[in-house]
Amino acid sequence: MTAGSPDRRRFLTAGAAVLGAAASAQLWLPAAARAAETPLPDGVFSLGISSGDPLPDGVVLWTRLAPDPLNGGGMPDRVVPVEWQVAEDQRFRKLVRRGTAQARPEYGHSVHVDVRGLRADRTYWYRFRTSGQLSPVGRTRTAPHPHSSGGSLRMALASCQNWQHGYFTPYADMLDQDPDVVVFVGDYIYESTPSATGVRRHEGTGEPFSLAQYRNRYAQYLTDPDLAAMHANAPFVVTFDDHEVDNDFAGEIPQDPDKQPHDAFVARLTAAYQAFYEHMPVRATAVPDGPHIRMHRRLEFGRLARLNVLDTRQYRSDQATSQAGAQDPSLTMLGAQQKRWLLDGLKDSPARWNLIASQIMMAETDLKVGEGKLWFYDAWDGYQAERNAFLQEFKQVRNPVVLSGDRHLTMISDLREDYADPDSAVVGAEFVGTSISSNGDQDQEAFRKEWDPRRPDNPHWKLLDAHRGYHLFDVRRGGIDAQVRVVDTVRQPTSTPSTVATLRVEAGRPGVEVV
Repeated sequence: MTAGSPDRRRFLTAGAAVLGAAASAQLWLPAAARAAETPLPDGVFSLGISSGDPLPDGVVLWTRLAPDPLNGGGMPDRVVPVEWQVAEDQRFRKLVRRGTAQARPEYGHSVHVDVRGLRADRTYWYRFRTSGQLSPVGRTRTAPHPHSSGGSLRMALASCQNWQHGYFTPYADMLDQDPDVVVFVGDYIYESTPSATGVRRHEGTGEPFSLAQYRNRYAQYLTDPDLAAMHANAPFVVTFDDHEVDNDFAGEIPQDPDKQPHDAFVARLTAAYQAFYEHMPVRATAVPDGPHIRMHRRLEFGRLARLNVLDTRQYRSDQATSQAGAQDPSLTMLGAQQKRWLLDGLKDSPARWNLIASQIMMAETDLKVGEGKLWFYDAWDGYQAERNAFLQEFKQVRNPVVLSGDRHLTMISDLREDYADPDSAVVGAEFVGTSISSNGDQDQEAFRKEWDPRRPDNPHWKLLDAHRGYHLFDVRRGGIDAQVRVVDTVRQPTSTPSTVATLRVEAGRPGVEVV
């Protein structure tokens, strides 16, 4: 794919057209059919539209009908037909696919259309209509042909957007940078209680536990204008981390099992997973089965890149509480089945680049200055036997690059075969993206004072930064060029973006270098 082509730039200059007024006053059903419908309340498309998980011949289109989004949605308790269209042009003169989906009350009147029969590596526009109301217009893009080996892929990496910590202003810059796809690796919402001291206040009166409460929390986040605009401009590939449910949960074990009995937490998982599905542009393979959801999956971008999306929450062992526990070989982050799936996908990959979307950091973080080690047990450091086994396997994998989140910091590292030996072989690269808004506008001087003394104990770190933002990658056969894009503030609805650093990963040469 070639980002920034003239037709795509013309679309961006429309700005508000992505989210703005309906593309046409002419509704595409006959007047008689429109008159026969029972009218719905105004504003059914208040949560916007989105697309996701692009394939060479298709993409998922999403919306959720919610005229009263922060109070359960405000829809009648009945199935509502929703028409959809896909076109080759923004004015919908060249329709290529159309149909009708059913927005069902048991799924929050969400709509997931798995459109197929599209052409590879193409830009399309889409929209929805119901009860005489027309949705905003969205733009999406299909993946390259499976045998395509050239071209380029522009990919954005995002994570950790806390409503109360700030506005989602990095998405305004991301919109201008025009990625082909956005990879979101977790903490789409936060389950924390409303705070009177936050930049913005969470809805509700406490943490979400029920399906209705999780629906309201997702709806609030989707009303952020910069997030909504980005959803309408490029397909997202999403996975969840902990805050979509409960901080630092592991499998069916909550952070505080003394306060959340097992049955109550299973009910909370069930509600949280369903709300996640209802608000994300994912396929029917992700329809939850009670407290279980299939989130790990694989997406192909021709022969250029294979993207392995992980689930590092649902199948993991409970977190260790000591250094000895972190080295326990029985602990697993992925579970046996997902681990085999990942290794098979890495070894059998025909792609030039093998990308792994992991919610939490894989490279070591030694927090203790000087002799000894101190780790974050919730990250891969707490599951070292499994992590080290993967790093051994990476030696046989073509160009592995891990894309992570969680830390609310930019932490870019070489992946080494053995972190106990600083001179061990470099086997890959990891980009831990900073947060969209979580931690707010950090004190940069205080950050340096805390983290710079740790750098000698972590020689594999190539770049640390504490600004809010995202990472932007231009993936080509010869290498990946990365930009750390940041904003000067998330405490205001607008901000000034900049590039803190540029980095490069050369094909055939493990590791990453600051340019």
